[in-house]
Amino acid sequence: MNKRKSHSMLRLLTGCAIGAAMVLPSSAASAQEYPSKPVRIVVPFAAGGPADVYARFIAQRLQDAFKQSFIIDDRPGGGSIIGTDIVAKSAPDGYTLLLMSNTHTVNESLFAAKPFQLMRDFAPVAPINYSDLVLVARPGLAANNLRELIKSAKDKPGALSYASSGPGTPYHMAGELFKSMAGVSILHIPYRGSSGARTDVLGGQVDMMFDAVPTMTDFIRSGKVKAIATTGKARSAVLPDVPTVAEAGVPGYEAVIWLGLMAPKNTPPAIVNRLNAEMTKIVSDPDVIQSWAKQGATAMKMTPAEFAKYMNEDIAKWAHIVKISGAKADQ
Repeated sequence: MNKRKSHSMLRLLTGCAIGAAMVLPSSAASAQEYPSKPVRIVVPFAAGGPADVYARFIAQRLQDAFKQSFIIDDRPGGGSIIGTDIVAKSAPDGYTLLLMSNTHTVNESLFAAKPFQLMRDFAPVAPINYSDLVLVARPGLAANNLRELIKSAKDKPGALSYASSGPGTPYHMAGELFKSMAGVSILHIPYRGSSGARTDVLGGQVDMMFDAVPTMTDFIRSGKVKAIATTGKARSAVLPDVPTVAEAGVPGYEAVIWLGLMAPKNTPPAIVNRLNAEMTKIVSDPDVIQSWAKQGATAMKMTPAEFAKYMNEDIAKWAHIVKISGAKADQ
């Protein structure tokens, strides 16, 4: 090969290398620079509930790790659909994230006309934690345990009421599953968020509700509500004297609330993986694990792919429960 051809080939190869260098590192570079501005975490639930509380905890930890602001934006309503749709329509750049729960996996079968589909329009980032629920009753309710409550509900069908934070939420579905498995009729009263539901149970306007253990424990200990039963497979370490629904009269019953982070579909995988890595560090911190355990919450750790698998399985599980319980979005 003569010198002219050799130089031409060298220029061609150099040009190709430069071109490749300009194209290939773009996503990696964006991930390295991320975040270069504040990140918004949309919480499609009312302020004061478990999702809001843990979202703020996670936001502070991510802010410390990334040295950038992570801002909580509470957008409740529509059984989480309003806030979730905001994220679905946001730019897939990592600067808008969704704080989600198993409300979202329930809604896949409960709401047929949603403007989005969870696994089609979002990218799983990482789970956060899960908590058992606790069935509590207003202090003046005659029933003091689960068997008495079931008897009262059967004696007067529809006379008792239970509050929830809205259709499709874990509190709603825990109630519908209980009604189905216990064979009772109890009136569902949906609220815009868990705070309103909780306030009316504490005030005696509604008879009972299923609520997250971390949120309700202090009210139980102060005597503002009566703890009837918890919803896990085993008794809660936080409420060891309270039996599970399964052992107290409804064998096989189980319901929990879990939380996680998602991003709009097509968010660069490098950014998703960076967020997942930081989330894994947070939920693996022994102090976090211990603190959450004292509240009744268990940290969850998965890769984005594992989290996607977990959600698909949860969608299938709740589709079955929605079908057998006859739960409706307007109940």
